[in-house]
Parts: sequence; structure tokens; C-alpha cells
Amino acid sequence: MQGDQQAYDRGTSIFSPDGRLYQVEYAREAVERGSPSVGVRTAEGVVLAARRRVRSSLMDPASVEKLHQVDDHLGVASAGNAADARKLVAFARETAQRDRLTYDESMGVETLTKEVADHVQEYTQTGGARPFGTALLVGGVTGAGIDGSGDGRPVLYETDPSGTPSAWDAAAVGRDSGVIREFLEAEYTAGLDLDSGVDLALEALAAPDEATFAPADVAVATIRVEESAGYRDLPAEERRAALDSLGLLGDDGQQAS
Repeated sequence: MQGDQQAYDRGTSIFSPDGRLYQVEYAREAVERGSPSVGVRTAEGVVLAARRRVRSSLMDPASVEKLHQVDDHLGVASAGNAADARKLVAFARETAQRDRLTYDESMGVETLTKEVADHVQEYTQTGGARPFGTALLVGGVTGAGIDGSGDGRPVLYETDPSGTPSAWDAAAVGRDSGVIREFLEAEYTAGLDLDSGVDLALEALAAPDEATFAPADVAVATIRVEESAGYRDLPAEERRAALDSLGLLGDDGQQAS
């Protein structure tokens, strides 16, 4: 039996007798080892937030990319293998740009998420390849709001290494995602405004270990429904103010980032 299990371990696209794909499960473990990311859907838009893992004081925190703009109305937060995440973000950007050039309109968030999920799923059944060791939170505005009609609707999706997309009001991926999700389930309420969504996302990131942060330790972005608003990274000053108001600002919070 041990030899059989090792054989299934080595095969990226072979089911074990109990219906498991070990390589996909190992990819999920890679996600759980990554620093966490959180998404919150509010009435005014979507909030994406992430903890940055800065390995040395000599490292530029801005070079740790956890949040990515895909289009004016679309953003992605990642957890897991950073190189895999960058590859999927590049695929998402190319897909969104190609769709805009073809149809002269912004790509739907659900449509893009399923395109990315289909791409991820291919790597669970292709010989000579391995599954992507990253999970994504895809947030954005669906409908015409981003183009100026005001009828857009904020949406939030998650993709995992198996290639399964799912829609959420609030979600977490990465290390301690279970604890963070429990916090969100307890604290999330429908109809939040965007500022309250930012506060909830930051509190959720701090929930597992009651951490405090310097502004450089976290990244926050919003995607507003409002006309011409779209994707926006929160600058250090706004992150510092939000952390300070929540009592989450660390001792080195006055350092520039």
C-alpha cells in the first residue's frame, strides 16, 4: 500500500483508489503556507487586503506583490506560491484585454474568474505539469457601473488549485484562513459601506494572532462601483490612519512605506 501511495504521489493526474488527487492536495497545502489575503464585498464596492511577508529589513515591502490590478474594474489578491500567482495574474490580464479589444466592453468578473479557473484546472490533468500552488480572490464590478451607468454590482470570487470557482460575500485564503473565515462569518453584515469593509478586512487579518501592523505590512485595494472610480491601491497614509483608528498600528507605524 505504501508503494501504491507513492505512485499516486508522483502522478500529477492520477486518482488514488479513494478518489484523491494528491498533487492538488499538496498545492492546497502550499496555499495554506502563504501569507493570508482577504476579500470583502460591500454595497459600494469590493475590498481586497493582504498581509505582506517581508523577510528582511533590507527588503523593499512594495516589491512583495499580493494585490494586482487586472482591469479598471477588476482586482486580484493571492496566497501561496508568488510565482504561480504572477503567472495567473498575467493570464487574467491578457484574457481581460483580449475580451475588451474583441467586444469593446469590460469583461465580466464571473466570466474572467471561470476563464482563470478553467486554465488552472487544465494543470490538474496534464502530464508533465503540476497544479498551481496558489489561490486567488477575484473582486470587481459586474454590469455597466464601471462604464458610467451606475448599475454595476460588486462581486467577489475565489479560485483554488483544483480550478473550482465560488462566489462569496467575504472570503480568506492563505495561512489561518479558517480562523479568519470564522471571524468574517461572525462580523460581516450586508450593506457595509466601503470604509467599513476596509476596517473589517484589516481586523480579519489581525484576528488569528491579534497582530498589529506597520502600514508596510499590509496592502489594501478597493474597487468602487461609482463611475470612473474603479481599482485603487490605498496609499500608506490611508493605511496608517485605518490601522490607527482600529488600534492595530504597530510601534513602527511612523516609518515610511
